[in-house]
Amino acid sequence: MDLEEFDNLEIELPELEYPELELETDDIKLILTLKKDYSKIENIEERKKEFIKNMKDFIDEFAANPEFDELMKYY
Repeated sequence: MDLEEFDNLEIELPELEYPELELETDDIKLILTLKKDYSKIENIEERKKEFIKNMKDFIDEFAANPEFDELMKYY
C-alpha cells in the first residue's frame, strides 16, 4: 500500500462512551465522567478504595492548580 492509498483509507473507530455520574449536595453539583474502567478490579471493596483514591488525587491536584484560586476569587 502506498502513501496515497493510505491517505484515502477510512478507518471507522467506535465513539468512546464514558459513564457519567452526577453528584449533588446543597452546595455543589458535580458531573463526573469515568474514564477508568473500575470493573477490572474484581473485589468490590478494592474497587471502591481505588475510586476514592483517584477522587482524592483529583481533588488534591485541582486544589493545587491556579485555576482553583481563580475560581475561589469569584465564587
